[in-house]
Amino acid sequence: MILGIDMGGTNIDGVAIKDTKVVKSVKSQVDRKDFFASLWHCLTELLTGLDKEKIRRIHLSTTISTNAIVEGKVSEVGLILQTGPGLNWQYDRMGNFVEYISGSVDHRGKIVQGTDQEELDEIKSRFKQGGVEVLAVVSKFSTRNPEVEQQIREHFADNYSDITLGHSLSGKLNFPRRVRTAYLNAAVGKTFRQFAINMKKALERENITAPVYILKADGGTIDLEGAIAKPVETILSGPAASFMGMMALAADDTQDRCLLDIGGTTTDLFFLIDGSPVFEPGGIEIDERKTLVRAIFSTSIGLGGDSYVRFEDGSLKIGPQRLDNAVAYGGKYLTPTDALLYLGALGGDYPERSKEALEDMARQNNVEPGQLAQEIVDLMCQTIADTCDKVLKKLNASPVYTIRELLQDRVIKPQAATVIGGPSEALAKYLERTLSMPVSYTQYYEIANAIGAALAKPTIEINLLADTERGILTIPELEIYDQVGKNYTLSQARRLALTEVKRAGQALGLSEEQLEAEIVEANSFNMVSGWFRVDKNIRVRAQIKPGLLATLQPELAQRTEG
Repeated sequence: MILGIDMGGTNIDGVAIKDTKVVKSVKSQVDRKDFFASLWHCLTELLTGLDKEKIRRIHLSTTISTNAIVEGKVSEVGLILQTGPGLNWQYDRMGNFVEYISGSVDHRGKIVQGTDQEELDEIKSRFKQGGVEVLAVVSKFSTRNPEVEQQIREHFADNYSDITLGHSLSGKLNFPRRVRTAYLNAAVGKTFRQFAINMKKALERENITAPVYILKADGGTIDLEGAIAKPVETILSGPAASFMGMMALAADDTQDRCLLDIGGTTTDLFFLIDGSPVFEPGGIEIDERKTLVRAIFSTSIGLGGDSYVRFEDGSLKIGPQRLDNAVAYGGKYLTPTDALLYLGALGGDYPERSKEALEDMARQNNVEPGQLAQEIVDLMCQTIADTCDKVLKKLNASPVYTIRELLQDRVIKPQAATVIGGPSEALAKYLERTLSMPVSYTQYYEIANAIGAALAKPTIEINLLADTERGILTIPELEIYDQVGKNYTLSQARRLALTEVKRAGQALGLSEEQLEAEIVEANSFNMVSGWFRVDKNIRVRAQIKPGLLATLQPELAQRTEG
């Protein structure tokens, strides 16, 4: 049995799945003042009546890291940068303590000028006086030689236990993205670690020993310890749960399709090309910061069933704020949910109160109540449609990446849409009319995110480093430290990385069918001396490809005709 829990901005959902069947599900509201209490309440409610001994794993999609970044509730980061010669990058919104140090590593990985100990001592003093809590250290070309970053970590180790090194996050050569990724990883580390500690304690109290996995932005999962080491990987795990849920519930489809997750606070938008998801190969952008975190492509709109509806200067507005629940569910402010209730598309706990609130707004703005309700729903659908068109134009203006391949001249042309989330059934016919394409909703559309979290395949990533000059090969994640000869090649490294990552996947309990391995990054850098090629610096990153443990394979619900 697998437990899946998804914590969104409005609701937290939980499911228990056994033999590809949902045996129990729960839904409760999120206490935005105490996210952990919300998570714990959902977990205990879900566990009631279940045999804890049969729980094999627990999968979470959490907004902890994302919320911390967006709301600015992050640790005070001391950012140490060794930029070396070249472009003089300036970094905004990287906290109040950014220090540029002398020295450099060249593009071959050779240390041109080492660190200045007095310079580091001065920085240490300034950080201490300023109240710096955690560190992030990034040296340009550290992926080819991490020695400088490691030396700086040792210099500050007595003062800081939480130090992020840029080379540990990705092997890609993109210094600006690496800096932002390292900063964000350090910034959310304390928050995520506290969340993980509380989660462990809660499970211990319930005598649950099943391993815990966190959904990553690429749709795979990472074990809790791995997430503690790289919390930046958990950014946007919520949209990933949405996508995996739709994949788990929808029938196989090879056409281009638009996927929508309409929640209470936001709507997340995805696209399929020939049945494969569009991918962010360079890395996600969050809060206007571009990172190296691989992810399924998604766009989030500040528009949901509980978005705040009002008139401003005579114009109808929806969102992006969510001030409360819908009036139909005990809130104070009118929402699209209340408009759908007025149109008879869904119910609520307080239908009369909801209708009165809509009629009051209609009267104040000299419009018929039924017309106002329709205008609210139409505006919501049109906003979604306009965003779809805008995103498609952007995607189609450049080569499109899917999780499987680069498509140079492929144009995305959605022929249908699938929607999940609370308002799905009520909103489907209106969306169909606005999008001018068939719109369907899945079975279990209200808890699809939790199903996606539960059925996302555990993945593992390894980094193989080979230095033929030193004759050393390492795979730190698997504690492999071996020797290589001068003639060791990138092809050999790729084969070994695939073999070892599959072996690690087997240790996670994955079957042969689930052990689909892929090379994420592979680079071989020639170390040149004079006119002769001397040695090679090889780096290969491999992982078990994100996917599903199983699909529930329900029939798509009958779409409502517009």
